[in-house]
Amino acid sequence: MTDQVVDTEARFLGRTRELKELRADIERAGLDTLSGRKAPRARVLLIAGRPGSGRTTLAGELVRQVAERYPDGVLGVRLSEPDGTPVPVARAARQMLDELGVSAPAGAAEDELSEALRAALGGRRAVLLLDDAADAEQVDALLPDSPDCLAVAVSEGPLTGISDVRPCILGGLDTKSAVELLSQAAGSVRITVDPRSAEALAEQCQGQPAALVLAGGWLAARPKAAVADLAKQLHADPDEGPPLARVFRLVHAGLPASAARTLRLLSLAPAGYADPHTASALAGCSLDSARATLDDFAALGLLRRVPSELPQYQVPGCLHPLLRALADTHERPGELQLARARMLERTVRLLQSCRAVTETDSARAREKLEGLPRPLRFPHPRAAADWLRAFRPALLASARLAVADGELDTLARRLLSQLVRALVAHFGTQAAASDLYGLHSLVLDVADRRRLPRERAAALLNLGDLDARTGRTTDALARYRAALDAARRADDPYATGRAMESVGGAHLELGDYDRAADWFGRALTERLARDERADAARLYGRIAAAHTYAGRYGEAQRNWRAAVAGYRKCGDVAARARALSELARVQEYAGRFEESLRTCREAVEWARRAGDARLQAALHLRLADTYGRLGDPASAALHRGTAERMLEEEAADAGEGGADGAEPTQADTVS
Repeated sequence: MTDQVVDTEARFLGRTRELKELRADIERAGLDTLSGRKAPRARVLLIAGRPGSGRTTLAGELVRQVAERYPDGVLGVRLSEPDGTPVPVARAARQMLDELGVSAPAGAAEDELSEALRAALGGRRAVLLLDDAADAEQVDALLPDSPDCLAVAVSEGPLTGISDVRPCILGGLDTKSAVELLSQAAGSVRITVDPRSAEALAEQCQGQPAALVLAGGWLAARPKAAVADLAKQLHADPDEGPPLARVFRLVHAGLPASAARTLRLLSLAPAGYADPHTASALAGCSLDSARATLDDFAALGLLRRVPSELPQYQVPGCLHPLLRALADTHERPGELQLARARMLERTVRLLQSCRAVTETDSARAREKLEGLPRPLRFPHPRAAADWLRAFRPALLASARLAVADGELDTLARRLLSQLVRALVAHFGTQAAASDLYGLHSLVLDVADRRRLPRERAAALLNLGDLDARTGRTTDALARYRAALDAARRADDPYATGRAMESVGGAHLELGDYDRAADWFGRALTERLARDERADAARLYGRIAAAHTYAGRYGEAQRNWRAAVAGYRKCGDVAARARALSELARVQEYAGRFEESLRTCREAVEWARRAGDARLQAALHLRLADTYGRLGDPASAALHRGTAERMLEEEAADAGEGGADGAEPTQADTVS
């Protein structure tokens, strides 16, 4: 959450009037209802206040009180980065779709994702908690077309443009609640002993919850200090400014020099997320020291703990600009850039470890893993996957910030490469597709900025593949053509051949079989020139498929025979069996049933040698169909019975041994 400095387990204090008004506003008749029409969209409640006013805490308490009326749950999303940059609507919509368990195509446009979110919320009773909204357009794009949903928006000011919304504008807490909050943070003894000083301190903090929590943390860290001492120090502060800034400066000044520097450097933490590794890398200290320092910061109210089994914290949004200002004042630009580089290097090494622990059969991967310091190693793949899942938002934010920085592109490229590979290794290409799309787009940004044609080609090929998988074939074709241009500029024969084949595949999908065969032929020429026999055999098959779709069965047969010969030379028994199977299919299409039977029987033998029971069963079914067409029902029944028996045996074996659920990984990630 954006402003919530108070521990999430702390008792909510004050705001009785505001809560009563907000709850009443849920039931208030809107303009549509008064005119006799049913409200077309969700009711929107707006809580407005300055950072540190407790606006997010109030929104969370309101949602907690009304949650039972919305059985489909609460969807929470933050609409601004810690530095105030608005979060793109597409990212926010996808995050909420993920919470709903609804998949959306990788690379989908903002409008498509907004519409998918509205469709997913149709007929549901849910609460949307839209924290730190930057403007009305953000909120409007995420509102469901369902009057049974409730949207609670949090912002710094009114959201002009959303109709029928009465903002609840927050000031400070009342004196009683402010003193209670101070007591909750500092302990009750000193507050009870000197209630007048406590009231004076609450007044100096203007009842602002974030300032009161920091003041309470300062007192808690100094058991012998009186409340009046803190009030006097704040009163003596010559610098003007809001209460939060003044208390924060006092807390910062009271920290040991090393801790104060670590705190300032946390302004560089991606999306405000901090953990011991991040703090250790930023400050250049040991992991144990960083862990203890973060715990101390949390006790002071400078950080809040993120609910997670792993040690993870977040800088409250209201403190981020204060941290950044202190960092700019106390640290030289070169030191800040060096700290950022150390953090990125640590993240790269953690991702290398995260991926290497999955490659248990690779001696090289084991050697790399053993070469890493022990604190960077994961004990087993599950621990690595848990870390990757828990830190995914911070890792993605780190990638975006590294690319936006523009001065650490070498590290940014390494980070992107390792993050792509780790996501694919643990979750698979399909499950991680939306993240991969964003990461490959970042690779493309760096490649364009640094004029790196090889990396540009790789990024465009990967983006094209993701577009093709989601049905955006025309977009994929444009990506592949651009990748081909980049590959030629880089004089990269592999990428050139891959791009040519991909262009052919896109034309095949679009039904332009002549162009598909032509581009497959160009790719084949590249493979033959480099004596890449397996790829050449596969391309013969793709050319044959294009001719088959076009009804040119003679050309299709010639190319399938070439594919069979290629696989024979490579010694790939399974691929040879599949190619013979396809040749038999084309021969049947061409009306050459006797040839089809001979080829199919040959394919059965090679499938048997390859141990491919499913292909054998499919071939027996094809033999049964062909014998049926030739008027031989006895042979047809024999082959059909054989196929059914094989499928039953395979199903039984799968039930005993368990199915292999691993999916293929992405062939090319990033250079």
